[in-house]
Amino acid sequence: MDKKVRLKDIAKLANVSVGTVDRVIHKRGEVSQESYNRIMAIVEKTGYTPNLIARTLGSNKSFRIVAVTPEPSQDEYWKFAQDGIVQAQDDWSQYSLQIKTCHFDLYNRDSFLKAIKAAIRQKPDGLLLAPIFHQEAVKGLALSHQEGIPFVLFNNNIPSADPLSFVGQNLYQSGQLGAELLQLGQQPGTYAILHVYDDIANSTHLSEKEKGFKDYFDHLKHTTNVALSLDLNFSHKKTLEKEIKDLLSIKDLRGLLVTTSKGASLVSRLLDKHGKNGIRLVAYDLLKENIAQLNKGIIDFLINQNSRQQASVGLSHLANFLLFKKHPAAFLFPLEIITRKNLSSYLPDTAAAAIQKKQVSV
Repeated sequence: MDKKVRLKDIAKLANVSVGTVDRVIHKRGEVSQESYNRIMAIVEKTGYTPNLIARTLGSNKSFRIVAVTPEPSQDEYWKFAQDGIVQAQDDWSQYSLQIKTCHFDLYNRDSFLKAIKAAIRQKPDGLLLAPIFHQEAVKGLALSHQEGIPFVLFNNNIPSADPLSFVGQNLYQSGQLGAELLQLGQQPGTYAILHVYDDIANSTHLSEKEKGFKDYFDHLKHTTNVALSLDLNFSHKKTLEKEIKDLLSIKDLRGLLVTTSKGASLVSRLLDKHGKNGIRLVAYDLLKENIAQLNKGIIDFLINQNSRQQASVGLSHLANFLLFKKHPAAFLFPLEIITRKNLSSYLPDTAAAAIQKKQVSV
């Protein structure tokens, strides 16, 4: 196929105007049957395909996407997701594409459903959604289907909701990886997965991680390991701290996997006060306090989920679908393991890398 064939080349070969070729290619306006047949024969012979980008830029059609995500100020993880939305807006700024946001309270399921309904009332051409609360997400996405609004999910998936695409990680494998990092090279003992400030009963992303965590230990042979799961969805800080301190007092405790960013902050600080005592800690994401605790040796491994790129790629999937009719497939990010030794290669700039290097040397 000759990719350099242009409309004016076809017009010259068919001995017609460029406007006539344009009407045939884009199926608009009337053209004589003779001209139509001549143009289509040349199109087939040359293998010409329309320039979708030029067509989009030349059209008057504009598209609107609404991203429904947690309030960025509540959690650094979701601040990064907001940065990804801003990045996507910049990436697609040359097209007639608008990206708006509807934020919800990360700890309020009613706020989440209200945000979905508010987004749908705007009658957007597409939705990007982080389905934090499973039951409310199912209800809200059913409304989106009713309105004929395509949507992409990121961070965690709900296959039964039939999204256009999912962008995120394999959460079951994430739980297995966390368990393996805790147990690798360790003596038999007690290992725990902690869900702090989140309701696992209504959070598929947490339940999938827990399933993978427990299955890992269930499939180990000839061991006496104990795998615990703690749902610490308490608002009372002293009660929460007591539960964690009681866990840390278990004599054969070998490792902890903390599934939430705020939970990692609390657990790492309490473990620092309690004393490491050989307890391995695995947490998620390159958040400021996690980086500091990784450098101190309190956190041993971080599993990077990259919420910024998840949001950006999710919006790109929607943009390509709306603008160019490209049907996206699910996009799974790799499960990246971060230690003190490779941390600098993941930091966003050389200044941050220099800070990290200085902290390690202290």
